Amino acid sequence: MGQLIYSGIVSLDGYVADRNGNFSWSEPDEEVHTFVNDLERDVGTYLFGRRMYQVMSAWETFDTPDQPDYIRDFARIWQGADKVVYSTTLTAASTAKTRIERTFVPDAVRGLKNATEAHISISGPTLAAASLNAGLVDECRVFLNPVAVGGGLRFLPDGLGLRLELLEEHTFGNGVVYLRYRTRA
Repeated sequence: MGQLIYSGIVSLDGYVADRNGNFSWSEPDEEVHTFVNDLERDVGTYLFGRRMYQVMSAWETFDTPDQPDYIRDFARIWQGADKVVYSTTLTAASTAKTRIERTFVPDAVRGLKNATEAHISISGPTLAAASLNAGLVDECRVFLNPVAVGGGLRFLPDGLGLRLELLEEHTFGNGVVYLRYRTRA
């Protein structure tokens, strides 16, 4: 059975983007990015909301000789996985191995988990909130950045009642801390 994993790069005060939608403070350096690449190798399918998909679709073209090895590595990982985009406004996907779903259906995600051994990654706090509230998320992986942005788009939704068990932690040279949690009922 596949594991549904919610990952994100988060400010110390819990945001993935500030009040203006800016997330430039979250760009990982080579050490963090290489670590992320190793985590993502087991992902068979990415689940995205429209906005996150539009940000991530840039990886379709980053496998070029002018990019550093760790960037090209992630581009190949991303390109090799299937992608499901939940959107009521997109009419066509701009990347390969991508399908669009009009609505998020928890039972369909359960079916996807049951049909694979690969990890399933969910990105974007809005879509992740629906998955967390439906009890679908098996792990949360947080890259906690040493910055406070003071407000914006939260990594975890308000009102979520969730217990977590710490499975792993790692500190990077730039002050980022990786935390891996299993969700508990």
